[in-house]
Amino acid sequence: QAHLVETGGGLVQAGGSLRLSCAAGPTFYWFSRHVMGWFRQAPGKEREFVAGITWSGVNTAYGDSVKGRFTISRENAKNMVYLQINSLKPEDTAVYYCAADGVEYTNYVGMAINDYVYWGQGTQVTVSS
Repeated sequence: QAHLVETGGGLVQAGGSLRLSCAAGPTFYWFSRHVMGWFRQAPGKEREFVAGITWSGVNTAYGDSVKGRFTISRENAKNMVYLQINSLKPEDTAVYYCAADGVEYTNYVGMAINDYVYWGQGTQVTVSS
């Protein structure tokens, strides 16, 4: 069972920045072979794709609402994936989830929830206006 833990959420004013981190536990020894993604879910809304990165870090993908403001990156040697969030808006308020897909060495970044098999518990991001 993969173990993913998100940190870095908090309360921030509009226009501010945050860096979310996702740590994959020691049982996730295959971390470096898999696409990692970030999703978010606001109250009363469906979970939506935010960003994803291939196992090598070469390819990334972003949801339309965050392009140009969010940046995903990863450090395979540390089993870490990050989400740098800039120019925060109140509509970015949500619980942010880290997820891993179930296919090794793919260069396709899935944007659907069903593309991802393992999920963290989430970290809350609240943006005040």
